[in-house]
Amino acid sequence: MIAYLFPGQGAQTPGFLHRLGGATPHPSIGRTLDEASAVLGEDVRALDSAAALASTVAVQVTLVVAGVAAARALAQEGIEPEAVAGLSVGAYGAAVVGGALAFADALKLVRLRAQLMQDACPHGYGMLAVLGLNEREIARAIADAKADSGVDAYIGNLNAPRQIVVSGSDAALAKVRDIALSRGARKAERLAVSVPSHCVLLDGAATRLADAARDVRIDDPRIPYVGNRGARVLRRADAIREDLATNLRYPVRWHDSTIALSELGANVFVEMPPGQTLAQLAADALPDAAAIAMDASPAASVAARVRAARLRQR
Repeated sequence: MIAYLFPGQGAQTPGFLHRLGGATPHPSIGRTLDEASAVLGEDVRALDSAAALASTVAVQVTLVVAGVAAARALAQEGIEPEAVAGLSVGAYGAAVVGGALAFADALKLVRLRAQLMQDACPHGYGMLAVLGLNEREIARAIADAKADSGVDAYIGNLNAPRQIVVSGSDAALAKVRDIALSRGARKAERLAVSVPSHCVLLDGAATRLADAARDVRIDDPRIPYVGNRGARVLRRADAIREDLATNLRYPVRWHDSTIALSELGANVFVEMPPGQTLAQLAADALPDAAAIAMDASPAASVAARVRAARLRQR
């Protein structure tokens, strides 16, 4: 079974939209970028510069565009997913490709989502990735940081048993970083994210997004969709609506989502662009599975790799 993985904020790098599909991009990619530009009323190709990507809105919109464009290009090459999952804003690309949400509606919701997040915490916040400590150890470091300095931080993403992302203010993240490193963390570094995603600091933004999402058509997906909040397979439109609207407020249990896909039967994981973090996490969690990152590779070459991987997995 082929599962598509859609990355979240932090995977972006300057120029990534322009690198989609390599030196000669698949026609589907250009058409998707044109479609997104028409929906949003601006050229999305201008949103992947270093200056533009300082905006949470530009980052989240372009990530969704990239994921859908890549999936469409693979579809033209005869490759279709049999399950989907997306990390944070990547869930919107997953919902589009899974047949639950129209691309235009996804773009509009994501633009609102990003703006609400940016407005809620405009300055002095972010996310910290910690490698080498487990969830209990990170929770203890967060509690000790608050007891010592009065700063609040929160577990945002559980990407792997010992790869956990913490959300909070700059001061809180600096304190947690110091404590984590002193207790044996291999690495603790800030992500390219300027908002404290997946924690109570975005409660108000989640409420407003949920209000807006009620007016958007969402259908039952045509293939299994694994949600962020509970890492469960969601097959009903109302469940997907809630997941999309509220995932900015709750921790993402990504490792559990990967395992849920495996339990469905997924054994070929294909990460939509940009980046290759999710493919690497899948490879680490499931050594017998095939994990392929599309990133800037041509759709035809990725399709060939997927076919070969599928044959090996039979």
